Amino acid sequence: MASAPSPAASIRPLKGVRILSLALNLPGPAALMRCRSMGATCVKLEPPAHPAAAKGSSGDPMAIYAQTAYAAMHQGIKTLSADLKTPAGQKVLQRELAKADVLITSFRPSALEKLGLGWKALHKTYPQLSLIAIFGAPGARAEEPGHDLTYMAENDLVTGLDLPASLYADMGGSLMVSEAILQARLQQMQKGKSVRLEVALSEAAGYLGLPRAWGLTTAGAAVGGGHAGYRVYACKDGRVAMAALEPHFAASLAAAAGLADSRIASMFKPESRAVIAAFLAGKTRKQLDALALAKDIPLHTLP
Repeated sequence: MASAPSPAASIRPLKGVRILSLALNLPGPAALMRCRSMGATCVKLEPPAHPAAAKGSSGDPMAIYAQTAYAAMHQGIKTLSADLKTPAGQKVLQRELAKADVLITSFRPSALEKLGLGWKALHKTYPQLSLIAIFGAPGARAEEPGHDLTYMAENDLVTGLDLPASLYADMGGSLMVSEAILQARLQQMQKGKSVRLEVALSEAAGYLGLPRAWGLTTAGAAVGGGHAGYRVYACKDGRVAMAALEPHFAASLAAAAGLADSRIASMFKPESRAVIAAFLAGKTRKQLDALALAKDIPLHTLP
C-alpha cells in the first residue's frame, strides 16, 4: 500500500523557487533534497571530475565514496559541471545565478571572495538572489578546517573510541539550511528583499547536543541510563531498547517484570535495573515484541 504524501509534499511551500547550489558532500545536497521535496526547482554546479575518475563521473566526492547516498540526494536535481576557476566555468555560473532565487555555498569566506561570490558583489549584481552560506564554524572560525566528527567532538557528542552512528552535524546542518531557505523566501515575499544567512555545522552539532549540555543524557540522568525503564538491555537473542520512561509506561514494565514499586524514585535504584535486566535477559525478541503490543510498552528489539 502506498504511503500518504507528507504535509510538505502536498503543501510544496517552495514551488516556483529556483535554488542553485555549489555545495558538495553532505549538508548542501541533503538540504537540496529536502527543498526539492518542498517543490523547489534545484540546480547544482559541480566541479569537473578528477582526470583519473571514470568517464561521466561526478566532481562531488560523495559520488565516489558513497554512490547510494549521492544518488538518493540528487534525484530530480539538475547537475551541471563547471570549473569556477576558468572563464568558461564562470560563464555557466553567471548564467545560473541570473535565474536563481537562492544560492547555497559551502566554501570558506576567503574562497567565496576569490570566486566573486562575496555578498556585497553578489547582491549588487543579482539583487533578487538570497545567499545561504554553509561554514564549518561561525565568525572568525569560519576559515578553520573541520568536519562532522570534529564538531560532534567539541559538543561532547563523541564518547569512547567509537564513531557516532550517523553524521549528525552534517544532517542537522542540512535541516538548518532548508530552514534558512524558507526564512529567505519569507523575507523575499514579505519585504521584497533578498538576504544573506549563515549556517555553521558546529552550531548544528551544538543544537543537537543541547540535551547533553542540559544534563538530560549524561550518565545517571533520566535518559542517560539512570532510569531503569530507559536503557538498552540484553535479551535472550539480542538487545532491547527500552523507553518506558513516563509513569504509566514504567508501571506496565514493572508489572511485567515483577517489580513491586514503579514510582520514579524506585526506578532509579540499581536493584530495579537488576530485576528488569534479569526479566529481559530471559525473553526472546519475538516475546518482547509481543509484550510491547499486549502491555503498551515502548520498546524496540535489536539483533
